[in-house]
Amino acid sequence: MMTPDDKELLARKGISQAQIAEQLACFEKGFPYLKLDAAASIEKGILAPGVEEQKAFLDAWAAYTNSDKTIVKFVPASGAASRMFKNLFEFLDASYDKPETKFEQAFFDNIDKFAFYDDLNAACVRIEGKDIPSSVAGGNYKGVVAALLDVAGLNYGALPKGLLKFHKYPEGARTPLEEHLAEGAMYAAGKSGKVNVHFTVSTEHRELFKALVAEKTDAFAKRYGVDYHISFSEQKPSTDTIAADMNNDPFRDNGKLLFRPGGHGALIENLNDLDADIIFIKNIDNVVPDRLKPDTVLYKKLIAGVLVSLQEQAFEYLRLLDTGKYTHEQLMDILQFIQKKLFCKNPEVKDLEDAELVIYLKKKLNRPMRVCGMVKNVGEPGGGPFLAYNSDGTISLQILESSQIDMNNAAAKDMFEKGTHFNPVDLVCAVRDYKGHKFDLVKYVDKATGFISYKSKSGKELKALELPGLWNGAMSDWNTVFVEVPLSTFNPVKTVNDLLREQHQ
Repeated sequence: MMTPDDKELLARKGISQAQIAEQLACFEKGFPYLKLDAAASIEKGILAPGVEEQKAFLDAWAAYTNSDKTIVKFVPASGAASRMFKNLFEFLDASYDKPETKFEQAFFDNIDKFAFYDDLNAACVRIEGKDIPSSVAGGNYKGVVAALLDVAGLNYGALPKGLLKFHKYPEGARTPLEEHLAEGAMYAAGKSGKVNVHFTVSTEHRELFKALVAEKTDAFAKRYGVDYHISFSEQKPSTDTIAADMNNDPFRDNGKLLFRPGGHGALIENLNDLDADIIFIKNIDNVVPDRLKPDTVLYKKLIAGVLVSLQEQAFEYLRLLDTGKYTHEQLMDILQFIQKKLFCKNPEVKDLEDAELVIYLKKKLNRPMRVCGMVKNVGEPGGGPFLAYNSDGTISLQILESSQIDMNNAAAKDMFEKGTHFNPVDLVCAVRDYKGHKFDLVKYVDKATGFISYKSKSGKELKALELPGLWNGAMSDWNTVFVEVPLSTFNPVKTVNDLLREQHQ
């Protein structure tokens, strides 16, 4: 039963009562597993272009950047980096005072290698009256960690990853935000030299991001001879989801309805708001120093070249279908393109008359398109590439998380475990149709691909609803193509000690 306070809260967030009913029904019935056809591989659905093909795709991207099209680099950057420091928070709470675990020991053994070392050293002097070597010699390890994480020091425990110092350079350390500015200049600059970078941030960090951009952008613009256009957005309150209790009724905290952020799938709304032709998507923490950027830049250009080449062919076919002047053979060519190049198959299509086939071909061609880089599986947690069945009976390429796969089904479990590739969140998206109109991306979300997680609030258990993930169900009804990219392009920072890896030094 909705109270006047509830209705006021919904109005403030821009959420309808119908949406609440829909979300509560999801808790009631759960989400179906996806039916798999196969794990995608080089033999099935992942492209590995040869040298000549690579050159053609790189040329296609070079030509595209020399047009008047708008290219945007989209970087999800919201959320605090607290998980990155989980082990160090545990050390602060531990009953012992000297590093005992391998993680703690590695952190202190290599502390001078971190890009934030000088800042941390200054914070220790300011707070403790001693530098790091003196603090460590005196056994005050926890004082050093506190200076890193707490608000009195660097406050790294509450800041977002994008604002932490990751890499050392002779002229000073760089944050991931700065590395993304550098990357943008290298592969996403338009003909006019304009580089559009869009960061999704949380409300409490927006001003900090803006301040860093104001401080650093001019130097990067000068260095790369480009003109930056940096923009920000926040996850919309209307994409928050209601929490439920164990009886699937709305969860109340002190009598008030509890809402939670809907996960990265909520960002499809932010993506939808961008005025762009092509959008690159890459996570904030997957960056490397300049000396290792050539691979990243090469393969970003390559997958973008694959995208614009496929888009050009799709547009050509759509214009032909619009004329009404085509032969049966031409329809078969278009069908082959959809099946062999866009990896979308429909077992029923052989029974269609030409007129019905044209409707099917138009529907499958005229939708958003994305090309996703895939790296060889090295046991990292996260989504993988599959050929999966869709609600309309077609089979197409999808990026799936383990939660979407029925692990009690032996065949599906086997496909998941033997998958050869992994999704590093390396996407290039085409978001306009062949007439130049923006697609409404929200229409291409598969709402049946969310998932439910279990949390607690004020000591009470609750169920939380995650929206279909941005590169999973939120893009389920896009044309999707996978391209193998080298592992050197995937260097995420999940824990602070990942910054000690050779790729970040």
